[in-house]
Amino acid sequence: MQLIDTHTHLYLPEFDSDRDEMVNRAVSSGVVKLLLPNIDLESVGAMLSAADRYKNICFPMIGLHPTSVMSDFKAQVNELEKISTEHKFIAIGEIGIDLYWDKTFMKEQMDAFRQQVEFAIKAELPVVVHSRNAFPEVFSVLDEFAGEKLTGVLHAFSGSIQDAEKAVGIGFMLGIGGPVTYKNSKLGNIVEVTGISNIILETDSPYLTPVPYRGKRNESSYICIINKKIAEIFRISEDESASVTFENSCRLFKI
Repeated sequence: MQLIDTHTHLYLPEFDSDRDEMVNRAVSSGVVKLLLPNIDLESVGAMLSAADRYKNICFPMIGLHPTSVMSDFKAQVNELEKISTEHKFIAIGEIGIDLYWDKTFMKEQMDAFRQQVEFAIKAELPVVVHSRNAFPEVFSVLDEFAGEKLTGVLHAFSGSIQDAEKAVGIGFMLGIGGPVTYKNSKLGNIVEVTGISNIILETDSPYLTPVPYRGKRNESSYICIINKKIAEIFRISEDESASVTFENSCRLFKI
């Protein structure tokens, strides 16, 4: 059984004391590929170092996270696009819109999102989209690019069934992680309706830890827990759910 963690920030300081051990635990658990979304200009160096240290296991992305978008976003995005010509990246991400904590830079977030989607289309790369309290805004931007052969994933999907259907309808995957294991989560029902052919698995580690480790640091080996839950939802074997989501991930990210 092979699995892919399609979204892990393993280059963050939370893993500085045991990064090698964490990666080894993941690989030993069958999690053979770890995909690294970027946050901002400051995180690029650490992310690329991790990708270089764990070659053929870790694969980096490039992008500006919405909560890092400020008034200077254009300069940051331009610099990230320049960096993209100097290294190989598998996606543009993590990009999107987050209106949960602060709406001060809502317009700038939408403009940054739009600029990075345009770049993804030119680069023929998928987008990894962060959407929190912002599905109407995210879809309004994505709708501007209808017919442009844009692909991607709505990372840490937290929307409604209608949002899921909209995403799938425009060719996007849903990124499913720890919250699908939470007791009062409605995500399981949404996943079942959406279908296993339209989901990929992720941890978002060190965040969004699944049960029974909720409240502790998340890590990529816990993809096995998420896969088990997906298998239960679809009443199939863990091997089968792993196989389908693995192929979904490989197809989306061309890895």
